Amino acid sequence: MIEKKFLLEQVHPVELFGTNNENWNLLKRAFPQVKFIARGNEISLRGDEEEVDHVEEKLLLIIKLSKHGALSAEKVADLLAHPSDGHKEAAVHKGGAIVRSDGGVQVKAKTLHQHELVEKVADNDLVFAIGPAGTGKTYTSVALAVRALKHKQVKKIILTRPAVEAGENLGFLPGDLKDKIDPYLRPLYDALDDMLSADKLKMFIENRVIEIAPLAFMRGRTLNNAFVILDEAQNCTEAQLKMFLTRMGPEAKIIVTGDLTQIDLPAKTRSGLPTALRILKDIEGISQVYFDTRDVIRHQLVKRIITAYDNDNKHLHD
Repeated sequence: MIEKKFLLEQVHPVELFGTNNENWNLLKRAFPQVKFIARGNEISLRGDEEEVDHVEEKLLLIIKLSKHGALSAEKVADLLAHPSDGHKEAAVHKGGAIVRSDGGVQVKAKTLHQHELVEKVADNDLVFAIGPAGTGKTYTSVALAVRALKHKQVKKIILTRPAVEAGENLGFLPGDLKDKIDPYLRPLYDALDDMLSADKLKMFIENRVIEIAPLAFMRGRTLNNAFVILDEAQNCTEAQLKMFLTRMGPEAKIIVTGDLTQIDLPAKTRSGLPTALRILKDIEGISQVYFDTRDVIRHQLVKRIITAYDNDNKHLHD
């Protein structure tokens, strides 16, 4: 039996303990063999040495992150449930903006894997960003593309998706080809809307500095001096994905995003994304980043929904 004490400095107890002591209660439930005592700015831990050491590691990380702003109960639960690198966690919270929007808002990497994506794109010309919905794969990718354009590292941004219907038939929508295609590309416009003023975005699109088009429009082209994002790549066939990847020209950066759990291709049509991930994994200059539920930054229920579906799928295949 040992006892360790911590003095909270440069962090308000409320930011550490959470609303209604949610974070504090999570800690206590995660380590029932350890006695937690809080008096003012002092915390004491009593229990078995190994258990206390484990709590100390988690507590110090939570304290460090709390210095950069209050942590949600969801974030604390993730830190307790998964092994984490404290230095990387702190770097994410202290890291600078990827890009500053025209309205002055800083767009930053908010999770470990978003931070990893930023690093991998700096070191590789082709990066696959794979993971569930709501993890910021596309949003972070668009932010990196806008930064590269603003810093004149590329001359244009090309954003593309396969026009595959997610269980709905959009073929009878009224309008011209653009009107029919835009619903597929709306998430890409939404991300750009957050980072560029309406006037600038309109000008860039009219001058083809930013191009947003379905994947079929990439055939026969050489994508040169551009930052290119292929979104929803799980809905590409093997032939389509090979076609796209071989469009890559000099001075190009490509990010391919996808969610292997949301393939909307017709029955008996195989997604090309798993094949590409397998055969390209060891090629120099190509990297892969895998997101998970810890990266979900939408409503907290999204994380629980994804986990519930994952657990159900595991149960069905057991």
